[in-house]
Formats: sequence, C-alpha cells, structure tokens
Amino acid sequence: MERLDQNTWKIKKAKKLARLTYLVDDTWDTPKKEDIVFEPAATDIEEGKVFLINTHGFFGYFANRSKEPYQITVTKPQDFYGATPLRTTNSTATSDTYLLQNYNDLVDAPMLYSRPDTAMLKVGNAEVLISTYAGGGGARSKNLAQGIQTILEAQKNYLGGKLPVDKYAFLIYIDNKQNRTGSYGALEHSYSSVYYFPEMPPSMLAEQVRNIAAHEFFHIVTPLNIHSEEIGNFDFSNPKMSKHLWMYEGVTEYFAHHVQVNQRLKELPDFLSELRSKIVASQQQYNDALAFTELSLGALDKHEKQYGNVYQKGALIGMALDIRLRELSGGKYGIRNLMNDLSQTYGKDKSFKDEELFDKITALTYPEIRDFFKRYVEGAEQLPYAELFQKVGITYKPSGLQKRISLGKPTIGYDQASGHLIIASTENLNSFGRQMGYKAGDQLWQINGEDVKLSNATELINKHVLHGKEGSPLTIVVGRKDASGTVKPVELKANLVAADETVSHLLTPDPNATPAQLALRQAWLYSNL
Repeated sequence: MERLDQNTWKIKKAKKLARLTYLVDDTWDTPKKEDIVFEPAATDIEEGKVFLINTHGFFGYFANRSKEPYQITVTKPQDFYGATPLRTTNSTATSDTYLLQNYNDLVDAPMLYSRPDTAMLKVGNAEVLISTYAGGGGARSKNLAQGIQTILEAQKNYLGGKLPVDKYAFLIYIDNKQNRTGSYGALEHSYSSVYYFPEMPPSMLAEQVRNIAAHEFFHIVTPLNIHSEEIGNFDFSNPKMSKHLWMYEGVTEYFAHHVQVNQRLKELPDFLSELRSKIVASQQQYNDALAFTELSLGALDKHEKQYGNVYQKGALIGMALDIRLRELSGGKYGIRNLMNDLSQTYGKDKSFKDEELFDKITALTYPEIRDFFKRYVEGAEQLPYAELFQKVGITYKPSGLQKRISLGKPTIGYDQASGHLIIASTENLNSFGRQMGYKAGDQLWQINGEDVKLSNATELINKHVLHGKEGSPLTIVVGRKDASGTVKPVELKANLVAADETVSHLLTPDPNATPAQLALRQAWLYSNL
C-alpha cells in the first residue's frame, strides 16, 4: 500500500487482492488538531457505548467505480440498535446488512449504533425515526419527538400535505463531555440529519432540536430534489462548489422560519424579529457587499469565513424573492410554488447546469426575476429592505425606538471562581434596572424561583423576562457580599416594565397599510402551496 495524498491510497498488485482490511480511528478524541471535524460530520467510537458512523469516515471507493453498488454488513452487540434511514436487507441479533446503489448513497446514510432510545412518528406518508444517544444516560427520544412532530406536521402542510420522502431519521447525540470543536449543531442528509448537543435542560434541548430540525428537514426539498451537477456528480477527491448556496441553504433557512408563521406556530412580531436579527447579522458580522454567487463558489476556501451568511443574507434573499414573486403574480405564486416547479422539472436523479438555473427560474416565472438575480445575488447591491417590506405593509427603518422588556440593562459577566453569572457593571442601567437595585458583583442565583446556571440562563431570561408580560412581578435572588465579605442571598423585586430602546433595522406593521398591501401581506404570510 502506498499513500498518495491525504485521501488516496494506491494498492499494488491489486489483481492478487482477495480481501482488504483496515482499522479506523475516530475523530472526536483525535490528538491531532488538523484532524478535528465538526461533530455531526465526524466519527465517534466508544466500545460498549456508542458508534457514530458517518460513513465517509469508514468507507472509501475505488477510482472510477464509485457508481457501483455497496453491500455493508455491520456486526454489533446483541443489545445495540442501528439507527439509520436505510432499510436492512437482512438483520439478525448481531448483524445488519444494507444494500446501497452507489458511493453517493452510502455517504448520504449515517448510522448511530447504541443501546436503543428511540421514538417513531408517522407524518403524512413518511415514517420518522428519532434515535438518541445521551452520554449521561437517560431516555430522551420520546420527549424530543413531541416537539419534532409539531414542526414536521407543519412542514408537511406547508409542502402541500405530502412529503417527498417515505422514511426519515433524526440521529441525536447528547454529550456530557467537553468537545474539541467548541460547536454544536447538525448536518443534513437526504433522508436523515445528525445532531450534536451538550447536556442542557430538557425544555431548552427540545427547543434547540425543534428549531434546528425545522431547517435540516427542509433539505428534503433542496438539494435532494433540486441540485446542480456539482452536487449530483460530486467529486469527493476534488470537490467543486455550486454558486447556488442562496437556494440550498438560504431558501431552506427562510422556509424554516416562514413555515412557523404560515402554520400559525408563531405570530407576525416574532417572525419580523427573526428577519430583523438576520439583517443585523448579515450587515454587522459579514461582508454584505460580497456577491452571493461569489461567496458560494469560494465557500470552501477564500470566502470560508463568510459561509455563515448563507443562513442570514441567504434567508433574506429567499424572503425578498418570495415577496417579489407574490407581487408579480398578484399574490398567487411564491417561492414555495417555484421550488415545487423546480422539483417537477428536475428531481432526485436529474441535475441542473449551474450556469442555467437563473434563466430557468426566469422562464418559469417572470422576466423581472432575472434582474433581481443580476442585482442582488450575482451582483453586490444591498437588498432594498424599505421597498420590499413596504409592498406588504411593513415599515422598515434603519434605526428607531421600540418598547422592550429587559432585565434593566445590567452588564452580565461570568465569575469563574464562584461558577456564577454576575452583574459585572451597573453603568448602563435604565429606570427598571435601578428599581431592581442591582449592584456590581451580585451573583445571579435565581430568577422567579428557578436556579440560574450558565447552561440555562438564556432560557430563564427569555421565559421570565423577555417573553414576560408587562406588569408581572420579577423576583431575582442574588448573592451579595455583606460588610464582612460573606456572600448572602438578597431578594430583588419589581414589576416588569417595557422601556423605549433604540434598535437598528426596525420592522413594524404599518397601521396605515392599504388594502392592496394587506392583501399581499396575507398572501405572503398565509397562502397555501
């Protein structure tokens, strides 16, 4: 055997080869910094506990033979269950056998082997498996399934009542150890998605899984049924990027939020708040003047640091295209209709040419859409937010005053010695903060009777403060040093008050919107497919 490069081996005297065996080392505990991989795309081997088999980390392919079928047999302990979107061709107490059409399908099929903690949902025409491994033990899948079912039912209705898959798997890994990447999240596949989270309170975990699942599950639309040749004929040794990340990730992210207002899981103010946060992030954290097609083509190398903008500006491009299509069609045709038409035109086994997609979309819709792509996706023009939102009776202001409930504007820090969040500064307190009586150095112990930890602080502040009702009581127990230096509990109390705050990129429904604007808003937000 001769190693030619990082991903390629040359087998000498291959005609005499009867069997090839090799050992695989997992990436999660690798001592080499260059081998660290984002956990949902990586591999974990813990004998007797769990095997996260992202198949590209275990199986290779022979040059020019990646289109040939694969038969995979996994030998396992009797009490282990193999969670995967695949159906077995043969299964015994100690083995599972799978048959795949080609290497692409194999790489698209992760597996999670561990002692079973599963739940099964029926969503329309699809069987949906939720399988969880928790390093700290305990059954989690049934609790997580409740939140996932709500969003999947909404997505089914959003897509017209039928899903484009008949089986799907959520593979969820909850770790009780510090990870190497410092990140958590998920990675989508055509018929499954892999999730990695640290331990957190059950309600917080359920919300995280539900929110991320809303995005990942929508990848059953694109790239599963709408993809370019760069993806359909993916070159694993020399990957080439498509220029259409605005669609693969941006439209998918837009759908993940739009479905929730469309199916009445969220109210309009919450949806506008999500859009506002994406405008803020796209302009403050990323290069808003970088053409999106250029970002896409360079996402693996020179524009790698801009990749996160596909979830921010990419989603806003999806929103802008949706509003423009609704406007041109008199409310009758939106981006969901477009994606449905593209799915019918192409589908799982037919790729589009990267250079032709904009023209194809224009042919399916309106001539004005070509100009939209030229200016805002291929070009570097900033999306015209004021003009776009005005069409649907929403007022956009670069900055403005908004009434908000808050803790009272203390600066929050973390004290490593005590392990508590603390009031680091009271310099910017508003009138409510002064009424509460914070002092610099206060340790945050409880909010409305619930213990505050680093892992749940955001959840508790959202629950009891940001999403609280004006006038309702807020009680915070802090640890405060007395004259002798002993930290003792002190109870701080006040009724929640909404105060004016200056915010950037303010979005508010226009009370003077015309009937035409209101009708277009209704079509944009609440139309069926």
